[in-house]
Amino acid sequence: MSIPLISFFLSLLGIIVMVWRELILVRNGQVAVAQHSHPFVPDLHKLKHITLKGTKKFGYIVLFVILRFFIRSSNFIKTISKILIKELKNKFKKIVHDSKEEITEKKEASKYLKIISEYQHKIRQMKHRIKEEEGIE
Repeated sequence: MSIPLISFFLSLLGIIVMVWRELILVRNGQVAVAQHSHPFVPDLHKLKHITLKGTKKFGYIVLFVILRFFIRSSNFIKTISKILIKELKNKFKKIVHDSKEEITEKKEASKYLKIISEYQHKIRQMKHRIKEEEGIE
């Protein structure tokens, strides 16, 4: 147990001496410029900066592509849905129209209603002729 304790205090003393020497240099006004031990360390800072710029550009491009895809797909879905709605309306109208024809074929209109509808049609034709002769239309 004494060997780990002795090594701990020796390393603590060494740290205190290193910090004390740096404080003496700072008090005298001599600031030590840290020299990088590895020659590629300054290049790593440039590489970090370039990578950050590249990542931002890539992010903007990805965002643009996603927005473009969203707008195109929503427009496509909108046009397709309009076409489908029109087709469904036409099919529904045909079904309703066919069912109305079947109903009208089954039921015969009364003579009284036929006479009145013919009378209204004749009156409309007379009004139209009078307007043409007078030059109203």
